[in-house]
Amino acid sequence: MAALKALRLPLSEESVRGLMVGESVRLSGVMLTGRDAAHKWMIDTFIRKTRAPLDDDLETYAAILPLLDGGVIYHCGPVVAGVAEQDYRFVAAGPTTSIREEPYQGEIMAHFNIRGVIGKGGMGEKTLAACGAVPGVYLHAVGGAASLIAQSVKRVREVYKLDFGVPEAMWVIEVSDFPTVVTMDSHGNSLHAEVAARSGDALAALFG
Repeated sequence: MAALKALRLPLSEESVRGLMVGESVRLSGVMLTGRDAAHKWMIDTFIRKTRAPLDDDLETYAAILPLLDGGVIYHCGPVVAGVAEQDYRFVAAGPTTSIREEPYQGEIMAHFNIRGVIGKGGMGEKTLAACGAVPGVYLHAVGGAASLIAQSVKRVREVYKLDFGVPEAMWVIEVSDFPTVVTMDSHGNSLHAEVAARSGDALAALFG
C-alpha cells in the first residue's frame, strides 16, 4: 500500500520533491479553486497580457498572489449554498476534468509558483514539464465523491470573480485532510502517461 502523507499548505519545495506517483496525500490549509474562466483570465491579463486589466482585476491579482505562492489550485466547479446571503457553504466540491487547462497550466504554475494542481483525468506534457521546473505535482481527486470531498472544506474565506458564475469563480477555501493521490510528480513520472502507453500497446497487440 502506498504511503499516506499529511501536508500543510503552502507546500515547500522539499515536500514537493519528496512526493512520488502513487502516494496518497491529505492536504490541510488554504487553497484556491479555478477552472476555464479563471485560467484564461490569468493567462490573458497577467501572463501573456493580451488584454488590459479591467474593473477589479488588479486588486484580485494582488489578493491571489500570496495564496498561490507555494499553494494549490483546484479544478473544481462547486455547488455553493448561501450565495445570495453571502453565507457561503460548499455543498458539493468534486473535481472537474483537468486537461482543458493544459494550454495554460504550465505557464500559470511558473508565474504564480503554484506547487500543486488538483483535478481529475490528468494533464499533458506541458504541465508535467512545469511540475519538474517549479517544482509541483498533479494530485488526483476522487471523481464522483463531490459531497464527500465537500466535507473536508471547513470554511469559505473569500470568493473572487463571482461575475464568472459560481462554478467558474475563484473560491478561497480552508480544507482539512483533503484526500488526493499523486499521479504526476516532479521527477517526470506520470501515471496517466503510463496508462495511455499500456492501453496503446494492448490495442496494438489486439489489432496488430
